[in-house]
Amino acid sequence: RNGAGKSTALRIAMGITTPSAGHLRLLGEPMRGAGTRLRRAIGYVAQDQSFYDWMDATSIGRFVAGFYPSWEQAEYDRLLDLLELPRRRRLGGFSGGMHAKLALALALAHRPRLLLLDEPTAGMDAVARREFIELVRDNAQRNQRTTVFSSHLIDEVELAADTVGVIDAGRMLFEGPLAVLRSSVLALSRDQPEAGVDPIPSAPTVGLPFEGLLQEGRVELLQDRVRHGERRLIVRSAATETLQWVAARGAEQGWRVTHPSLEDTFVALVTRSVSL
Repeated sequence: RNGAGKSTALRIAMGITTPSAGHLRLLGEPMRGAGTRLRRAIGYVAQDQSFYDWMDATSIGRFVAGFYPSWEQAEYDRLLDLLELPRRRRLGGFSGGMHAKLALALALAHRPRLLLLDEPTAGMDAVARREFIELVRDNAQRNQRTTVFSSHLIDEVELAADTVGVIDAGRMLFEGPLAVLRSSVLALSRDQPEAGVDPIPSAPTVGLPFEGLLQEGRVELLQDRVRHGERRLIVRSAATETLQWVAARGAEQGWRVTHPSLEDTFVALVTRSVSL
């Protein structure tokens, strides 16, 4: 979500922004007062790229190589070819997507132990975004490299991530395996009756399949909305058995039971809306 604090967190991790409170450790070491050895172990692709316009991909590679003893020119050349980046065109003539690809090549060529990406595909078309994310994913798997990327594009998260964090207003709403997030939510829906026929009670949770569990705190109602003649609930529980019970009970009461999409889950988490 825009303004949630994703970029700020990554800028703090890189030492670009100073935190007002708290502590940060990367690769098992505190970042406060970290020297060049630790910083050289991190690759970073910022949301907005700034390059010397008069340089080309070859010259900026030589420039960046001077900062990293672990720089591998052959890997840089391979990445330029893979990303279809021209070597001799001035960077001032690169598009925004080409700048992001170049930043990725520069970040990977020194073989970092940790790669941080801050919304790197902003401004790319769908094909370029897919190619970029697949390269990041394949590189992480091949080199066993921890990769952290921020994005508000849910399809990118589904394509590349095995562990996710949902941030809103600087707070971590969920952190854990993507599979766990998927399995911890359930959607129940049914047609909204016409006015005067079995209306929704003034206390909206009365009569719901999980009313008792909700009162006991065993399930959480993330969303309760009526749209286009359909009432839709999204509930969350860490206990698989509890959700299975809710699903069975809901089906008995005539609710359609499904697993919500990742995007619907994200929206429900950050809005937690009850709108009837």
